[in-house]
Amino acid sequence: MKIVVAGGDGFCGWPTALYLSDRGHDVTIVDSLVRRDIDTELGSNSMTPILPLAERVAAWKEVSGRDIAVRIGDLTDYDVVSSIFQDLEPEAFVHFAEHRSAPYSMIDREHAIENHRNNVTGTLNVLWAIKDFAPDCHLVKLGTMGEYGQPDIDIEEGWIEIEHKGRKDRLPFPKQPGSFYHLTKVHDSDNIMFTCRIWGVRATDLNQGVVYGLETEQTRRDPRLVNRFDYDAVFGTALNRFLIQAAIGHDLTVYGGGSQTRGYLNIADTVRCIEIACENPAERGEFRVFNQFTESFSVNELAEKVQRVARDQGLEVAISHLDNPRVEKYDHYYHAVNTNLLDLGLEPHLLTDDVLAEILAVSRENTDRVRRELVLPTVTWA
Repeated sequence: MKIVVAGGDGFCGWPTALYLSDRGHDVTIVDSLVRRDIDTELGSNSMTPILPLAERVAAWKEVSGRDIAVRIGDLTDYDVVSSIFQDLEPEAFVHFAEHRSAPYSMIDREHAIENHRNNVTGTLNVLWAIKDFAPDCHLVKLGTMGEYGQPDIDIEEGWIEIEHKGRKDRLPFPKQPGSFYHLTKVHDSDNIMFTCRIWGVRATDLNQGVVYGLETEQTRRDPRLVNRFDYDAVFGTALNRFLIQAAIGHDLTVYGGGSQTRGYLNIADTVRCIEIACENPAERGEFRVFNQFTESFSVNELAEKVQRVARDQGLEVAISHLDNPRVEKYDHYYHAVNTNLLDLGLEPHLLTDDVLAEILAVSRENTDRVRRELVLPTVTWA
């Protein structure tokens, strides 16, 4: 297939582009390189030393013998988006090209607005370009489990059967996003669902859990292909922060009570989920939602796992609790359905001690790159 991977220089996009290329697909990466600019803005960096995109792609060709094309462009520019669809005629458009950090969207008014401009405008441009130039193109859009919040009922896969005053209907599952970033994903989902209904767009919305892991089969083939690893309190996940904190001998800092629970999946499962979605496309006019996660953990459970693995490597680190910079629920019910991808063939990689031990070992090898002032929160929801 001819597949565009938008945001293909990022944490999810890069290994996805390699995986799809390795599976024989004709892959083009589209990226504005804004994530690297944000590193500069925040004074942050990847724990792993990542090469410029052109050098990464050249290394992949050297290692695999396969080409990945690259276009540098911003999806908020419709001239750029329309030329991509007219020139490449993609059969699938994998959309990772959004600012993906809740704290980044909560820094201040300007960042909240920029987060909406980048995410919502970019997705709207893609939808219009599909309508105008590629009506059969399948949009595979990365959403987030964070759209749902933590309702006191089971979280279904995008839709829920409702009976009200003697009548029944199948309606979008209620959304309770926890940040301006998560709100942009809700706006995306609504816009995509609307265009499926009125224009016949075919779309799969992948409501992804928190992604962990460092390597995939493809990135392991050469050090130049290594994926980025965010550890700072703005873009780094709780698990990533705990691993880095253990590596540098810092307390593992749990926000608040630590009972906050979310869905998680390995980066190796992310790339496989994208392949499954691309090779089993939605029908014309179908807005399809897959909950893309494999396991659920509380923040406390993650901290305890990292503490145990660190101890096995001779590192004694304490777990401490900080005032939570976020506004979020504790001790909440959390049970989400995730059967669609499993039914289509996903075989999950689970969060074992071996997985954590490998990442911790790499973190310890790269402690000289860690900027210690970045591992504690500076952004609040207040």
